[in-house]
Amino acid sequence: MSGPSLHGFLSGLEWGIATGFAAAAPPSAVARNGISEPIASVHARRWSEDLYAVTGAVPGIHRVVAGWPYLQPDGPRSWNAAALGRCDRALDAILARGQRPGLTLLHMEIPSWLEDSGGWLSRDTVAHFADYVAKLRNRFADRVDLWVTSSDLGAIAMTDYIGGLSPRGRCLGAAGLPAVHHLLLAAAQGAQALAGVPGSVGTTVTLNGGYPASTDPFDRLAVERMENWTSRLYLDPMLLGTHMVTEDGACPVEDSGCVRAGDLRTIAAAQDFLGLSWHFPSRIAAPENLPRSFPARPGFEALNEVNRLLARLGFAVVPFDDVETGASGWPVMPEGLADAVASLHALYGDLLPPLYITDNGLADPDDAEGSPCGGEARRRSSLGARLSWLAEAVACGVNVFGYEYWSKRDNFDWRVSYSKLYGSAVSEREAEPLPEIPRDWVHEDAFADRRAHAGYGVPVAVR
Repeated sequence: MSGPSLHGFLSGLEWGIATGFAAAAPPSAVARNGISEPIASVHARRWSEDLYAVTGAVPGIHRVVAGWPYLQPDGPRSWNAAALGRCDRALDAILARGQRPGLTLLHMEIPSWLEDSGGWLSRDTVAHFADYVAKLRNRFADRVDLWVTSSDLGAIAMTDYIGGLSPRGRCLGAAGLPAVHHLLLAAAQGAQALAGVPGSVGTTVTLNGGYPASTDPFDRLAVERMENWTSRLYLDPMLLGTHMVTEDGACPVEDSGCVRAGDLRTIAAAQDFLGLSWHFPSRIAAPENLPRSFPARPGFEALNEVNRLLARLGFAVVPFDDVETGASGWPVMPEGLADAVASLHALYGDLLPPLYITDNGLADPDDAEGSPCGGEARRRSSLGARLSWLAEAVACGVNVFGYEYWSKRDNFDWRVSYSKLYGSAVSEREAEPLPEIPRDWVHEDAFADRRAHAGYGVPVAVR
């Protein structure tokens, strides 16, 4: 897509980038043009250059993750002064570059003392999180412009407590459902603790997109079941004030006994935005159709293990046919993001708050120029194509106000654990022709008001 619609979409968007934990001790520096530079800065520069090359825009927001395990490593009354200082310096450095800081308060891990007392299965963790948020508000509210109470809720609950695909991998099945409720309640109470801050406040959920494996009606029904367990499980409480009800009338989270009076009213309180973290689309089949959906190739043992779990929920994941994949096995489908956003809009319509999309890119572990994955050109071509498709959804009425570019390379350990099961199922990676970047809508003066660049060395002109 090109022309006025896409150009209008781009010029009206809030652009952002993100890097990793602010409170963690910085990893080893790397040399850039003979100058030592922290890895986070190298990544921030790379994502900024990608955005500029494709859109002509300079990111106005730079989000970092606070890092709860680093800030409170030893208990609720113990704060790591050095880690707090690193957060201060990270936010100040973002401001010094002329950008607005964003801060994620919960990202995957919690302190070990909370894990030892039950983690997100324990309601006490919710209260500890609210206290933690209040502390960060008091210290950072004068500098943070975008607050994300929790990132990738689905990745925390479904892949750890319920499904067991994370590094900790509890795999509790239905017994893990209280974690869903407590995570939602914590995000809501965190937003309450941030009431009145100058910046915007929202929560991020994992955006999952699915395509039926065939025209069989049971495969289409399987896609609906996938949406139930990956989207509605989190968004029904936030947007409708009720926990998800399955097609047979059951309410699994309510049935777990963890919900108390007033909880859902708290969870459904309005927030400024809804963050959507995008990874990759999936091809979905009904469990009974698996034998005809799987091609006769080796290497599907890990995916079959996943499907033994998913089949209990009424759907299964199968590889796409004739679709290019990245080095991790993620399918390269530029239309996937737009289709997933459009599907979400079809479910909730005007109940959706403004959307802030975090795009996790190709997730190739080696994205250096000259790598087998194609490096810089490959990343930028894929980004441009995704934006083209997304603009179509926005033109149809989907309210996307922000787009954040964050390669999963900045989250490498989780990327490996989360995607290895799908990746191991893809044994053939023959390169497909890559779509050209639609550059005819990029004009030299299109983003003139944003060209006072914030110190990342972006090219001076794009045609």
